[in-house]
Amino acid sequence: MRAYFTVFKMRLRMELQYRGAMIGGIACQVFFGLILVALYRALYEGKPQAIPIEHVATYVWLQQSFFRMLVASDPDLLDKIRSGDISYDMCRPVDMYGFYYVRIMAQKLMGSLMRGIPMLVFAALLPKGWGIVLPNSVPGLLAGVMALVIGLLCMCALENITMAFTMRTLDPRGIQAMLNLLMVTFSGNLLPLTLFPDSWQKVIKVLPYSQLLDAPIRLYTGEYPVSEAFKIITIQLLWTLVLGAFGMYLWGRNKKRMIVQGG
Repeated sequence: MRAYFTVFKMRLRMELQYRGAMIGGIACQVFFGLILVALYRALYEGKPQAIPIEHVATYVWLQQSFFRMLVASDPDLLDKIRSGDISYDMCRPVDMYGFYYVRIMAQKLMGSLMRGIPMLVFAALLPKGWGIVLPNSVPGLLAGVMALVIGLLCMCALENITMAFTMRTLDPRGIQAMLNLLMVTFSGNLLPLTLFPDSWQKVIKVLPYSQLLDAPIRLYTGEYPVSEAFKIITIQLLWTLVLGAFGMYLWGRNKKRMIVQGG
């Protein structure tokens, strides 16, 4: 465990070096957040919805604040897969799946905190209906934070599955494009899932993508009562275990069949 904890700390420190990328990411996400809130406000003026505009604005800002958690990938691992240098990592006396799992977790965690905290402060200073509102309750806030942490674990399991397929194809663009489309759509980043038809939501709610950000945000805003937190967290943990087991299976298969070309 000490080896994985050391890798986790090293990756956290590495992420702290990319301050320029952090500032650019914050500016980009703030811009998109303002545009999306303006669009929803225009929609509400034409046809008011059952969900208050304040909750929709909060949903948008929380999604934008933790967007880095969805799309971040490990560029070092991609380079090692393409060049064949991953064979050196296979000589390490650690489990390769766990090694890269903690690396991507540290990257997503630090990237989200570096961008998310300044954005949340900015959103809190905006006028009512434009910015973020306080949580519905303290238990709802705690449940939302817990669900967000488990959502991060689920996201890391999904990312490692993507890397497992990349080891077979050597080109991550296809699988990453498909995964990013599914995540952005069904995690609520493109359109709040609360605005989808009820018949769609019954299916979307049980998919792993809705467990990443949508479920924690709904607990925060009170759209999911605290009494449902146990059910939501159970679904998240089940998906995390299933995706983690599938990812370990793929990595094990790849290790047995891997051929490294070059010299």
